[in-house]
Amino acid sequence: MEKFQEMRDTAQKKLKLADHVLTMTYPLVQDTKLLLVVVENLFLSLTNAMGSVLYYERLFKRVPSFTDNFESKFQVFTERCANRYKLNPSYLKLIREIKDIVVEHKKSSIEFVRKDRYIICSDDYRMKAITIDQIKRYIQEAKSFISETSNIVSKNEEIFK
Repeated sequence: MEKFQEMRDTAQKKLKLADHVLTMTYPLVQDTKLLLVVVENLFLSLTNAMGSVLYYERLFKRVPSFTDNFESKFQVFTERCANRYKLNPSYLKLIREIKDIVVEHKKSSIEFVRKDRYIICSDDYRMKAITIDQIKRYIQEAKSFISETSNIVSKNEEIFK
């Protein structure tokens, strides 16, 4: 199995996990901290889907080599793949937003729960609230992004069997 196929499968698994935690586990447990688990799995799903397209394109020598970090992959994906496949610009915005939430969470020294929101507070006390409705929208958009990227990398799949 090629790397792009593995990444595509991982992206789908992480998306299913994020969706399951949000729709099944969260309503039972009612722990707002689970929203972070959903966001982190959503981020892994989106980056694996993006990586899948990049490695697919790399096999056909349509993109230059890139370092294996988020910023490098995101830049190449934005410049070379998004326009080529006519991907909705909102997908790029979604990936960036989810990345920012994950980074803010890692950097933050203060986080707390207020009603049904998970609040991440930065060192200069800027607050970022994560809500259930917001994450549901993220998941819906991520589903369509992953579906599109799966279609892209599945076009010539019989070549790699």
